[in-house]
Amino acid sequence: MLLASLLDAWSVVVPVHCAGCGLADRALCGQCRWELAPRIVVTELGSLNTTSALRYEGAARHVIVAMKEQGRTDVVGPLAGALSAALAAAREGSDGSVELVTVPGSRAAYRRRGYDPVALMLRRAGAPRPARVLARVRATKRQKTLGREARGTNLAGSLRAVQPLAGRRFLLVDDVATTGATLREASRAIRAGGGIVTGAVTLAVTPLRFPAVAATSPNPVKPPRRRP
Repeated sequence: MLLASLLDAWSVVVPVHCAGCGLADRALCGQCRWELAPRIVVTELGSLNTTSALRYEGAARHVIVAMKEQGRTDVVGPLAGALSAALAAAREGSDGSVELVTVPGSRAAYRRRGYDPVALMLRRAGAPRPARVLARVRATKRQKTLGREARGTNLAGSLRAVQPLAGRRFLLVDDVATTGATLREASRAIRAGGGIVTGAVTLAVTPLRFPAVAATSPNPVKPPRRRP
């Protein structure tokens, strides 16, 4: 009750709306926060097992888009919590020698946002610093403007390893798996550099794109009722 009162008072000073549903006075309402609770699913992306915390639909999709494209860094905390759960699931049983690696974003995307969404979530989650072993070797178009086949063509050959990777093992980390083109290209570049890719982790995965091979962490708790 005290927290709710403080949030109500703060909303008068700094008006805000829920990034998931638009409800006034909260960065995330109780319902949308509940929908961001991790429900781990493992999907097959070609030969790459990908562990994801959320399905890219409904409130989760709206919140992720708000964080990536609308400057809503006030929702990074709950998203980082979900990503952290997916990382823990993917790294379960590992010996700690597997390094995290993210896909380097374009300079244009960084200028547009002012931050790297994946790096921001990893820092908030307290995850190990990703290895900076990949670099872009040519410009690409924005993936969201392209169809499935065009996305693969757009990214093919766009990344390379910046150092020898022989004997090193990597876990790829990205925000959303849609067609899988980004993760496939990153995996190809690491393997071309001599590294080993043990799998991938994403915050969310697009439903029906990939066959699920495992699912855990259902949330049996009923969602809270929305405030009128």
